[in-house]
Amino acid sequence: MTDYRREIRFGVFPTPNADSVERIMDIVALADRTGLDVVGIQDHPYQRRFLDTWSLLATVLARTERVHAFPDVANLPLRPPAMLAKAAASLDVLSGGRLELGLGAGGFRDAIGAMDGPVRDPAQAASALVEAIQVIRRMWSAERAVRFDGSAYRLAGVRPGPPPAHPIALWLGVLGPRLLAELGRSADGWIPSSSYVPPEALPAKHAVIDEAAAAAGRAPSEIRRIYNVFGSITPAPRGFLHGPVDQWVDELTELAVEYGMDTFVFGTEHDDLDQFHRWTEEVVPATRAAVAAHRT
Repeated sequence: MTDYRREIRFGVFPTPNADSVERIMDIVALADRTGLDVVGIQDHPYQRRFLDTWSLLATVLARTERVHAFPDVANLPLRPPAMLAKAAASLDVLSGGRLELGLGAGGFRDAIGAMDGPVRDPAQAASALVEAIQVIRRMWSAERAVRFDGSAYRLAGVRPGPPPAHPIALWLGVLGPRLLAELGRSADGWIPSSSYVPPEALPAKHAVIDEAAAAAGRAPSEIRRIYNVFGSITPAPRGFLHGPVDQWVDELTELAVEYGMDTFVFGTEHDDLDQFHRWTEEVVPATRAAVAAHRT
């Protein structure tokens, strides 16, 4: 059993389809109006049906007042880290401190290569992500000029800025032991998805993060654990994350107090607006109360 006892947070994961702008904005407005914490936007620039994630994030932040937004997760090979840091800091300033940064090493290598991005093998992609974390941190720093000489990225005295409006959280969407350990040493959060990492796989990955965090002098509880949860709220049980509200509350509470997750970002098939209403109005408040009751 693992409960890092972090505040429980909730969000939504609308699909960035270019033909569904009104639906996306309805979902985002609902999240903002009902007091959710985050909006996550996936980043697949090679997907022809998708809007550009950073353009959409800017629009989401411009049309909301309190909810935070983040790329879930940014495609590093197609987003050079110095420019990624600049874009993130700029949106953070423009939104009054409501941008967080999710970052991934980049899957779908052939599609990345088709857009003239670097085609890296898994080891190269991992090394590039480790370097990118350093570049981004330094581009948000107060250094006079940043120099960096890595295998994937090089900076030759660039002046960082503007500084973000708040300390932007750097969350990694990673799965392998090398990058999970790097996360424990240097990042602020972990973003797995229920479709790739089922609950039974979470403890072993937490252990890698926690061991590296402790070795670096960090408390494992400093690291946020964000879970993209994909499913449906249905009248009758149909399996994990597919069932009635009570089932969702039980499963999310277990994920929080036994499996260590603290932030739940909900996505559902076809971006059914009724599903998002049920999430925000029924599942979220009941889960907050259940976790609080369990902890006391």
